[in-house]
Amino acid sequence: MESSEEQKLQVRKLELSDKSKGFIELLQQLTVCDSVSDKDFEDRFRELNACAEDHRVLVIEDDLSGKIVATGSVFIERKFIRNCGKVGHIEDVVVDANARGMQLGKKIINALTDYAHSLGCYKVILDCNVENKAFYEKCGYKQKEIQMVKYFI
Repeated sequence: MESSEEQKLQVRKLELSDKSKGFIELLQQLTVCDSVSDKDFEDRFRELNACAEDHRVLVIEDDLSGKIVATGSVFIERKFIRNCGKVGHIEDVVVDANARGMQLGKKIINALTDYAHSLGCYKVILDCNVENKAFYEKCGYKQKEIQMVKYFI
């Protein structure tokens, strides 16, 4: 049986109402994320929902405070290699600074990984900074190769 604390911190899909629960402010703890208008949020939310199973944003809401305290997303890449296989890409994982140490990041990562696996992905990949490497290793991930990026300003 789950404790009352665990019942208050369940992983679920992003909902339209989560914008008013601090979702954007949570993302701002991760990276540059300008304010997003209600209309822009709704438009992007509907766009992602139209992708059905290929893009999933998960959150954890603290039922006591009504705030989103953790989030992450996974998108599914459909490939020609590996018998037209699929790869899950995990992105935008963040836990609120005041909720760290409660295993919420691990809950989000496990849920995203399980989701990708349930869709038949042959692997799940993610990028992280060096400071987070040990965390992802605890979640069962291992370092492979390097990441390259080119930004468009």
